[in-house]
Amino acid sequence: MLTQARRGAKAAVCAVRGTRAAVSGVFCNQLSPRTMTNERTCNGEVVTTAGTKRGALIVMEGCDRTGKTTQAKKLVENMNAKGQKAVFMRFPDRTTQIGGLIDGYLSQGVDLEDHVIHLLFSANRWEFLPKMKSTLESGTSIIIDRYAFSGVAFSGAKKGLGLEWCKGSDAGLPKPDAVLFLDLPPEAAAARGQYGNERYEKLEFQDRVYQNYMALKDATWKMIDASKSVEEVESSITAAVDEIVEREKSGTLPVLWN
Repeated sequence: MLTQARRGAKAAVCAVRGTRAAVSGVFCNQLSPRTMTNERTCNGEVVTTAGTKRGALIVMEGCDRTGKTTQAKKLVENMNAKGQKAVFMRFPDRTTQIGGLIDGYLSQGVDLEDHVIHLLFSANRWEFLPKMKSTLESGTSIIIDRYAFSGVAFSGAKKGLGLEWCKGSDAGLPKPDAVLFLDLPPEAAAARGQYGNERYEKLEFQDRVYQNYMALKDATWKMIDASKSVEEVESSITAAVDEIVEREKSGTLPVLWN
């Protein structure tokens, strides 16, 4: 276990530093406009694009057991049915080497120091940046189940990890066009099935996570009442996303916390 933890620490630091350095020249602090031209110059590098509209980046956030995965997948299905190309992503993605370490930690099979696991969560998002960027630039929207806000809210709920420090390792990732926050009191979420199976599913901890989410909230967030039925929540999300997709057609996508 100790060897695995040491490997995790090394992977976390190397992945965050290496990936951020590798993409900095391409990402250039801003994704191309929603309606892109054939060429754009960024930090002296010309990037050829296809003249298409970029996809929207929409994130589903909330405390544990609020229905994020269910609603994110339903949203992708609904968008594709209407001819709005969309794909589903979720973090952590447990299929990678880094994701495997995270899975072991969340299932309580391995212990990792708090700073280390935070950096691993960040590294897991950074390793998917090229895929996110190419998908958006192809005109396909991405619906993400958990993103950097979860990383900050959960890590910041631990003793000794401030929100500003937690933001640092995700600074530079693309900022979503919108965050859909599934709002449900932690007490109500705790009453749902399978609550308590993973490390962070403890009521006192979830209360602190919720407060951190509220501290991160900005004008791009849409509060969705997750206490309603699955169908009612789905309807609220669909209405919010239709508005977002229409409004952001000529927008640009900046980066987080820079």
